[in-house]
Amino acid sequence: MSFIYDLMYRSHPLRLLILLIFLVLFGKSQKEALQVKVGIVLDTTLADLSLRAINMSLSEFYNTHNGFKTRIVLNIRDSKQTVVGAAASALYLIKKREVVAIIGPGSSMQAPFLINLGNQSQVPIISFSATSPLLDSLRSPYFIRATHDDSAQVHAISAIIESFRWREVVSIYVDNEFGEGILPYLVDAFQEINVRIRYRSAISLYFSDDQIRIELYKLMNMPSRVFVVHMLPDLGARLFAIAKEIGMMSKGYVWIVTNGIANLMSLMGESSFEDMHGVLGVKTYLSRSKELAYLEARWRKRFGGEELNNFGYWAYDAATALAMSVEEISNVNMSFNMTTKNVSRNDIGTDLDDLGVSLSGPKLIQALSKVSFKGVAGRFQLKQGKLEATIFKIINIEESGERTIGFWKSEEGLMKNLKEVQKGINISQSSRRLGPIIWPGDTILVPKGWDFPINAKKLRIAVPKKDGFNQFVKVTKDAHTNVLTVTGFCIDVFDTVIRQMPYAVPFEYIPFETPDGLSDGNYDEMIYKVFLGEYDGAVGDTTILANRSAYVDFALPYSETGIVFVVPVKDEREKGKWVFLKPLTKELWLLTAAAFLYIGMMVWIFEYQADDTRFREQDMTNKISNVFYFSFSTLFFAHRKPSESFFTRALVVVWCFVLLILTQSYTATLTSMLTVQELRPTVRHMDDLRKSGVNIGYQSGSFTFERLKQMGFDESRLKTYDSPQEMRELFLNKSSNGGIGAAFDEVPYVKLFMAKYCKEYSIIEPSFKADGFGFAFPLGSPLVSDISRQILNITEGEGMKAMENKWFVGEKHCLDSTTSDSPIQLDHHSFQALFLIVFVFSVLLLLLMLACKKHRERQGDKIESGAQDGVNEEDNVGDGDEAEHIVDVDTALLRRKKLTSRTMPLRRVAPLLRLKSA
Repeated sequence: MSFIYDLMYRSHPLRLLILLIFLVLFGKSQKEALQVKVGIVLDTTLADLSLRAINMSLSEFYNTHNGFKTRIVLNIRDSKQTVVGAAASALYLIKKREVVAIIGPGSSMQAPFLINLGNQSQVPIISFSATSPLLDSLRSPYFIRATHDDSAQVHAISAIIESFRWREVVSIYVDNEFGEGILPYLVDAFQEINVRIRYRSAISLYFSDDQIRIELYKLMNMPSRVFVVHMLPDLGARLFAIAKEIGMMSKGYVWIVTNGIANLMSLMGESSFEDMHGVLGVKTYLSRSKELAYLEARWRKRFGGEELNNFGYWAYDAATALAMSVEEISNVNMSFNMTTKNVSRNDIGTDLDDLGVSLSGPKLIQALSKVSFKGVAGRFQLKQGKLEATIFKIINIEESGERTIGFWKSEEGLMKNLKEVQKGINISQSSRRLGPIIWPGDTILVPKGWDFPINAKKLRIAVPKKDGFNQFVKVTKDAHTNVLTVTGFCIDVFDTVIRQMPYAVPFEYIPFETPDGLSDGNYDEMIYKVFLGEYDGAVGDTTILANRSAYVDFALPYSETGIVFVVPVKDEREKGKWVFLKPLTKELWLLTAAAFLYIGMMVWIFEYQADDTRFREQDMTNKISNVFYFSFSTLFFAHRKPSESFFTRALVVVWCFVLLILTQSYTATLTSMLTVQELRPTVRHMDDLRKSGVNIGYQSGSFTFERLKQMGFDESRLKTYDSPQEMRELFLNKSSNGGIGAAFDEVPYVKLFMAKYCKEYSIIEPSFKADGFGFAFPLGSPLVSDISRQILNITEGEGMKAMENKWFVGEKHCLDSTTSDSPIQLDHHSFQALFLIVFVFSVLLLLLMLACKKHRERQGDKIESGAQDGVNEEDNVGDGDEAEHIVDVDTALLRRKKLTSRTMPLRRVAPLLRLKSA
């Protein structure tokens, strides 16, 4: 021990030698850490902040993991914000510096060449800022997207559009790979909620302010006022400044920006916030974890007040993931396998000919795909080579900055905060999931998303040229001034709707006619012209049909619906010698006759059991005649002498009640048939029309012609008419003289015809469904929904009734001119209950009579038994006087009990009589 003490503490040269040996060994261990070269290709937009984030990430990572065998050495190249610069930088890093991976590029435009270059050389390309979904189409296994692609946010944008029920949007995007990449996904998301992208406005990075202004003026002349903007902040700042200058940041406009701008709001100046006042934004949400809070604290301490943005967070995590993956493959050969192609003497070759292949690339990309840790931007775990986003933040941009108004989650949709769980909320309530919003123009009123274009031409509204039924549409032109006048019920409805619209809709009526003033075709042809764009709409008595709805959009119907047959009527007041039989149906006559017979039979039974001597002494013929005379005569008078049987009297009382009701009903019906005029249709049903072979009338140019052919009517039997007067003349001529026996038309036209001739014609069954008259507009027109709402307001109020009274005078007196299919008669169903009462009551009386009869028989048996005992006692005594006395006593007893032949059978009385005679 003393030797060691002297060696360490007394021998200073020895101590210095040991210290030098330690320093040499420590320095050697530091040099043994493997230096792994990694390239960085960024432009000036993100370079400064991102490079500081990457360096800070690596520094803190290796300070924490100082025992790792590898150290990343960064080789930085500036892409100079060009695709060529990025390509040259990547090629230099791979060929000259032999980097094992490249972090970058900074934009989606520069990425395709680098991705293909990395795929060829097996060098992983790790980008934290190339967000275009189009890059996935390259299908390179060596491309890692350490961020979210733009397609992840489209459903958040569509949820905002759907919550406010906007039906049209205009997409404004930068004209490059970054802007175009989101469009297919945006279109699909909007189609799911039935929203149409009316126009796609592509704005180049190289546009001057005047060119942007011209493009925005073009958008002002479109009806849609909802704009979805997808571009980067530098171009976005110019766009919104010009939009505010020309008045497109005023009341009624809606602007929604994607995370291309929302994620980089910190790069925009205060003037941009003023220009974007009222804009909504979809921003990537990063959870406020402790890792993020610690990083921000260290960042402020190290770099001052400049804040990190989302791309800085992703750059920090990307560097950490790469460092972990490099350490994972520290034992792998990280050199390049150089290949040389044979080049002909005349071919000088290119830089790609001798491009090497990284030996560590496959292992490194495999390690990157498996790495997982809790980073500052959330859980870093790649799925299909990229990070997934499930939550977005909805912001409202104001002059003072951005304000969070809600969130969007992939599973639950929009919500005010992430803690609440909202289920079962329908679309009409979904806008309530967001906080209060300040819209452009500094208003809290939700824009309707559509307005009539500024400086736009008037809508060209087609109206049919009709020769009849002018109460609906009438087109006249002054012969001297050539001034057009359009009137009618349909025109009044449309004018009223337009006056009540919440915005101005200038329009003009254009008659659908030829140059010589004749109709230019039928209604289907007019609708097709709207589809072709020759007209902006069609107003008139245009019926909503399924085949027409394939070419135009109809507003809600404003007229009554249905198609019916009209036929002449005739007076069928009952006359003739057999009219007295008509009030009752054949079934009721038979039922009544059967009831009389039944009552007669029951009276016979009751009277026979009553043992009426006079009734029994009559022969069979007289018995039958008396019984049924009694039954039928109760129709007219009551009998003086009551019946001998109680049961007969009870049954007759009930029967008289039934007869009273039956006779009164018969009298009333017969009186009606003989005195009241009864108008009956000449044909009672459509099937009778088809069998009769009469001609059928229909309105010229109407779709009812096709309906009649579909129902099986011969085309040769179909006649046309243009007005109610022509329809009337055809009816008067009758089918035999070239006229018609029935007309098939829509309810509004039929009601107009019946207003004049309701006493001569009637509507028969069946009626057919139709959707009524509607205004037609081009497919996808935003006018349809607003006009439909106004039609509902008019039809629910007094306005529609006033217009109907104006054009259809006298119609209210003939609304019920319809007939039944059969004459009014009393049938057996109406009296079933009465006959049932009589039957049940008679059966009960019969059962009661039988019960009484059985009771009397028991009493007779007891008396007969007592009489027999008396006879036996007389025989034993042998005294004749006493026997005679017994017989007298028994005879008196029989009289007292009234046991005569009326109540006791003769066989039971005989023993007593024999005793008396003895």
